[in-house]
Amino acid sequence: MGYRLSKIYTRTGDQGQTGLADGRRVPKDHPRVEAMGEVDSLNSQLGLLLAELSEAQARWPSLAEVIEVLGPCQHRLFDLGGELAMPDYQALDAAEIARLERAIDHWNLELGPLEDFILPGGSRLIALTHLCRSATRTAERRCQQLNAVEPLREALPAYLNRLSDLLFVAARLIARRQGQPEILWRAADKADA
Repeated sequence: MGYRLSKIYTRTGDQGQTGLADGRRVPKDHPRVEAMGEVDSLNSQLGLLLAELSEAQARWPSLAEVIEVLGPCQHRLFDLGGELAMPDYQALDAAEIARLERAIDHWNLELGPLEDFILPGGSRLIALTHLCRSATRTAERRCQQLNAVEPLREALPAYLNRLSDLLFVAARLIARRQGQPEILWRAADKADA
């Protein structure tokens, strides 16, 4: 494959501009760069979650299935970032979105319907999964902001939307497989008037 980065610093961004793969120079706060940054941040957080899941599967072997489903998502997020950096490049397709939907449907069979709102937490793994879910929503919003000024292929925001759903269901599945009760939201007590 060869070397992709021969030099890490170039000094070309010191004045607040960055280069896209198509040769354009844009401000570092351009919606495209914001979207790329949020996808990168999400990918880093997902990497942390996968590392924690790998360590935890010694105690809870059934978490291997979660790793198997979420692991490829890091690669697809890198693909998504590539599409953001190179607008003519296309890597994500409907098959990957369908893969996430199948996993959601499969896990929901084990979980059953959600009858109450749940809060992030219960264990470190559950909380990390919810952090990834909320980071996915942030990346999705940044992509929608970009989409308003430079239209994106439908697959990109659809993938992020489905990934957020998958992570929500994964958090519930992890709770179940760890034997952790879900933390149910409780409305504030109403003061007597």
